[in-house]
Amino acid sequence: MYRDVSSCNTYNYGDALYWNARYVQEGGSFDWYQRYSALRPFVRKYVPTSSRVLMVGCGNALMSEDMVKDGYEDIVNIDISSVAIDMMKMKYEEIPQLKYLQMDVRDMSFFEDESFDAVIDKGTLDSLMCGTNAPISASQMLGEVSRLLKPRGIYMLITYGDPKARMIHLKWKVYNWKIELYIIARPGFEKPGGCSSSMKSYLEPVPITDDGQLPAEFVLEDPDSHFIYVCKKMNDMDENHIPSYTLKGDIL
Repeated sequence: MYRDVSSCNTYNYGDALYWNARYVQEGGSFDWYQRYSALRPFVRKYVPTSSRVLMVGCGNALMSEDMVKDGYEDIVNIDISSVAIDMMKMKYEEIPQLKYLQMDVRDMSFFEDESFDAVIDKGTLDSLMCGTNAPISASQMLGEVSRLLKPRGIYMLITYGDPKARMIHLKWKVYNWKIELYIIARPGFEKPGGCSSSMKSYLEPVPITDDGQLPAEFVLEDPDSHFIYVCKKMNDMDENHIPSYTLKGDIL
């Protein structure tokens, strides 16, 4: 349970001062890792449009806007940066489906227990893993995510972290999450020879071992792939697995 040293630079991505300075300097909008168009099949499969959704570490991304255009009705967006939140409040003041609050994901006590159907995280846990006291920050955040999810709610984590780096944080018994893993190539990746990554391969969950790791023989098509962990908060009465369904073309 260490900091993601190999994937981080000298910036403290868990620090509000860093993000405030960055948003003042850059402005505009930026989506980490993947745009909603690539993530849509997964979001639509696991998160109904009527869900109350919490977008953690929203930054200045277009993800929530795109989800509203796709029919989502209630998205609460939080970020540690007051600069980002002020910008987004102003930008979306006429969009009632979008709400913005300045908040640290390690302390979301503003919200009541079991108040969200889904929590979506595109790079926020990664940011904490690049900060100081990374393991403690990660456990604080994930504990809060678990607390806020309704029974059978979904935490969807989009990350650069492979199972060796992330499952150690996600598989704590206290969360009672059942996890499915998907792997998606980075935008623009093409297989050697000019063939793009096949739709079938990334729309199917990746088999994982009993301890949550990739099989020894598994080979990533794209060595810089992104990983999507779908964590379902189970009831004690639920069975010990999440049923697997094939993603269909009508949600692509």
